[in-house]
Amino acid sequence: MEELLLDVVNVLVVIVEACGAAVIIIGAVWAFLLFLWVGLTHRDAGSFVPVRLTLGRFLALGLEFQLAGDILKTAVAPSWEEIGQLAAIAAIRTALNYFLGKEIAEERRQVDEEKERSSDGAADSSSGSTSHPSSDDPRGTASGTRTGRRG
Repeated sequence: MEELLLDVVNVLVVIVEACGAAVIIIGAVWAFLLFLWVGLTHRDAGSFVPVRLTLGRFLALGLEFQLAGDILKTAVAPSWEEIGQLAAIAAIRTALNYFLGKEIAEERRQVDEEKERSSDGAADSSSGSTSHPSSDDPRGTASGTRTGRRG
């Protein structure tokens, strides 16, 4: 019975880790295609912030799947050495995910601030009416211009 459980968990680990790899690959391809589109249609460096956010979200999700696979491995780890190795891997992946999440939050905050600024600027120039950026615009601004934020 214990051997059957070990076999089932090992299969699940492979499936979960494959899902994580698939999410990362799909995210990389998606972000690359978005990068090409933005690069061909927009010339300002700030236009690439949504590309970074997109890739970051896929990477964070992929790392979560990889971490889930690591946790499954610890459920059937036969030795303290293997548990220690898996704990180190899990700690590294968790740290990567944490800092990636902080980076995504900072990029999102910058995009939101720029939306507010472009909205305020449009309100000033159009006699008090408020203009809101289009959510379909991948740059996150209605006018297509961005300030000196990094991209």
